[in-house]
This record gives sequence, C-alpha cells and structure tokens, in this order.
Amino acid sequence: MTHPTELAGIPPTLSVGEVARRSGVSVSALHFYESKGLISSNRTQGNQRRYARDVLRRVAIIRVAQRVGIALADIEVALATLPATAAPGRADWERMSAGWRADLDARIAQLQKLRDSLDDCIGCGCLSIDRCRLRNPLDELASKGAGPQRLWIDAAVRQEATD
Repeated sequence: MTHPTELAGIPPTLSVGEVARRSGVSVSALHFYESKGLISSNRTQGNQRRYARDVLRRVAIIRVAQRVGIALADIEVALATLPATAAPGRADWERMSAGWRADLDARIAQLQKLRDSLDDCIGCGCLSIDRCRLRNPLDELASKGAGPQRLWIDAAVRQEATD
C-alpha cells in the first residue's frame, strides 16, 4: 500500500540526518532516544535507519518534557501510551502534561521554599550553623558544637580515607 505522503511526492520516512536537522537534536541524541525506547526506526537493506515522519513530533515532545525537568523514565512511560504508528496530537499532549503537572507543582513549591529560605542560609556563612535549614534541618548538629560541623566531619572522613 502506498503511503499518502508518497502520493504527494514526499518520502514516507526520514534518515537520521534529516530527523536531526528538522528536530534540532543531534544524531547521537536520536540514537540515545532510540536505545531508551523513546523513538524507533526501521532499517533499510543497507542497515541505515529510517524514521517514520511522526518521530518528529515525538522528539518535540521529548525535548519539551526534558526542558521542564521531566525524567526520561517518565517520558518513556507517557510515550508508551501513544499509538506506535501515528503522530501524537493535542489530546495526547494534554493527557501527558496533565500527568506531569502534580510533580511539577510539587517541585515548583519546593524550589520556592528553597528560594525563600536561601538568604537565611547564605547569611550564616558556615553551612552548618544551628539555624541553617538547608545544611542542618532540625538542628541535628547543635550537639556537636559551634562552627562548620559538616565541613569538619567531611574533612575528617576524607582524611581517614587517605590514611
């Protein structure tokens, strides 16, 4: 059966170089995505990769998801829900992004909390003062005395490892 794009004079598949050029992703990144099962290709008789045109949209989804911090494992799970032979559409993207929203919201809240308490930590200067919520949450190091306890502990451990 002839693919509809062939009727319009457009080849139904793309070489790895064409996908790289059109998607803005390096050839090595495409090979990596393929090794992780995020995209797939077929091989010609000469063992060259050929990608269906829908791979361009899949690569776009991967890039956008990575850019906002979605882990490749989560992207893989989401892409596995898509039909293997069709380009993902708006509804597919809405479903995938809705699944990632709670995680993104939690990370945003965590980063905002970190941002809001960061100046308190930087103001201390030693990274383990009793009120530092980043390096010493719950004031666990106060019983060990004043000063940069974590830095001293880390240095002692490194010294023991070299002795």
